[in-house]
Amino acid sequence: MPDPVAVNQMFGRIAGRYDFANRLLSGGLDVLWRRRLVHEVAASKPDDVLDLATGSGDVAFALRRSLPYQTRIVGMDFCQPMLDEAERKMAAEPALQGITFQAGNALDLPVPDGWFDVVTIAFGLRNTADRDRALREMRRVLRRPHGTLFVLEFSQPYRWFAPLYFFYLKHILPHLAKWCTGDKAAYDYLCGSIEKYPDRAGISAEMRNAGFKDVRAIPLTLGTVALHVARV
Repeated sequence: MPDPVAVNQMFGRIAGRYDFANRLLSGGLDVLWRRRLVHEVAASKPDDVLDLATGSGDVAFALRRSLPYQTRIVGMDFCQPMLDEAERKMAAEPALQGITFQAGNALDLPVPDGWFDVVTIAFGLRNTADRDRALREMRRVLRRPHGTLFVLEFSQPYRWFAPLYFFYLKHILPHLAKWCTGDKAAYDYLCGSIEKYPDRAGISAEMRNAGFKDVRAIPLTLGTVALHVARV
């Protein structure tokens, strides 16, 4: 599992260029992936949403634009420079006001039991030091009986596409990342973490093992990304 100190420092280093790098390295597909996540969340009509690993706030802001304004949205991350970016972006756009950003670790959430209708985490579960503990914490803070977890994360591509995909991750993406962020090592880590991450069936099994039910996995972009949805 990833070293939390190293992950925190890595995201702190690239916080200022994180959004630009995401758009460039995904070819803009990250916008479509978040749109699908937000569409699924909106269909559940939550009153309260916790966005974990919120980073620079892109998911939280997409939720704010799509959900009724009275919906309470909390964005939480353990990397303060990323939260600073989120606060800066919110201050610059009046329509995004009202989100609460706060520091918090997915392994020990500073939240009472049953506090949220929905928990989202986009491209963050892969970076936790203990996935089972993180999933159990997410389940703890969801309301029963209809609380829902949405996990958007990289996954294992369809077999026929895998050679091309991993060639891009290993030999092209890190060099593009070095150009746009100055930190090739951070994206070398990204490639390694994706290769080692379980496939859709594996993550679904981990979610059920953590106590979730009605788990479903939606493959996106030739299986390179998946949206997992589960209930408490």
